[in-house]
Amino acid sequence: MPQIDATRLLKDLYAVREIGRYKTGVHRPTFSPQDVEARHWLVGRLREAGLDASIDGIGNVYGLDSRPGRKLLLGSHLETQNHAGWLDGVMGVIYGLEIARTLSGGIDVASWADEEGHFGSFIGSRSFCDLLTEQEIDDCHNRSSGQSLRDALHEAGFAGLPRRVIDPARYQGYIEAHIEQGQDLEDHHLRVGVVTAIVGSRRFRIDFKGQQNHAGTTRMAIRKDAGVALVKLVARIEEEFPKLAGPRTVWTTGDIRLDPGAPSIVPGAAELTFQFRDTDPMILDRLEACLNRLVSEAGKGPCSVEIAYRSETAPAAMDPGLRAALRKAADARAPGLHQEMPSGAGHDAQILSRRLPSAMLFVPSIGGISHHYTENTSDEDIVLGCQVMADACAALLG
Repeated sequence: MPQIDATRLLKDLYAVREIGRYKTGVHRPTFSPQDVEARHWLVGRLREAGLDASIDGIGNVYGLDSRPGRKLLLGSHLETQNHAGWLDGVMGVIYGLEIARTLSGGIDVASWADEEGHFGSFIGSRSFCDLLTEQEIDDCHNRSSGQSLRDALHEAGFAGLPRRVIDPARYQGYIEAHIEQGQDLEDHHLRVGVVTAIVGSRRFRIDFKGQQNHAGTTRMAIRKDAGVALVKLVARIEEEFPKLAGPRTVWTTGDIRLDPGAPSIVPGAAELTFQFRDTDPMILDRLEACLNRLVSEAGKGPCSVEIAYRSETAPAAMDPGLRAALRKAADARAPGLHQEMPSGAGHDAQILSRRLPSAMLFVPSIGGISHHYTENTSDEDIVLGCQVMADACAALLG
């Protein structure tokens, strides 16, 4: 079987870590100067590997093999969450680069734009899969700064470039490597995970409207406190969701805002963002029905309550044939030290799976930490994961 160059792999990972370095992690949000620098750095490395490299009009980076024959597409993303980890996303891109160099044919590499959702939802991979409209690009804005996606693309130098769209006939499939972002592999003393399915998520913004008033003179009996209504709804969710959840269901109240948010003012408005995730669509449906009921009940109190925004990503099953190739490679390189498992996080592979057979490989996250600058994986596990993936790709390409 092919042998990757471990030193070269780690050198590239450490090099891109320096672009936007923050403490032991990286701050490289989508289309920031650091993110744009990383995309151009990758173009250079892909060209050095003999691939036809370019950046398209949504910011995706491609390295294409010009030789004849069907390909495997490998990739992930370069941008990060704010002040977050150094491996989330980028490891899968550098795996693709290293495997392309090792196999010398049959591998295309991609780095998808904005997997982390600074502007939208999987805008890069959805663009490639012809699932992103021009109208949606017009509507996307940065969640922190409010900058429009059009302006960000212009500043990055990508505006006006054509957006590449998938040619399914070119590919046998898509494989993405990623850190686990959880602790299951580490807890079970395992080194490789082969993903069975990626969770679906449903996301909501819930608005509360009451009556802003003086905190010292407004009697409790007549208050319409939007903050209290919000807290009561969250408490009801915590009571009811465990009765309906599956063994791996998770839910999160990620952001709470009070208006005006001052010590001596009864909040007249409030907002929360809420999401839940599972691989089973039936569980997702019953949780959403429960949420709708709880919101309706909350609206019978002194404040009005409504779901102002809703979005979802469907669960995605990974391809059995690609999974089998990854399992076989893992069994050869790490016998007894691998398992099949679902992904609790969303990934571009769930978008690509709508157009191509897709699979994912996980390596352990130390302490299960991700989306934080202390995120880490041992060099040994990084190298092993890349070798397992290279073996699987070689077998699939024949």
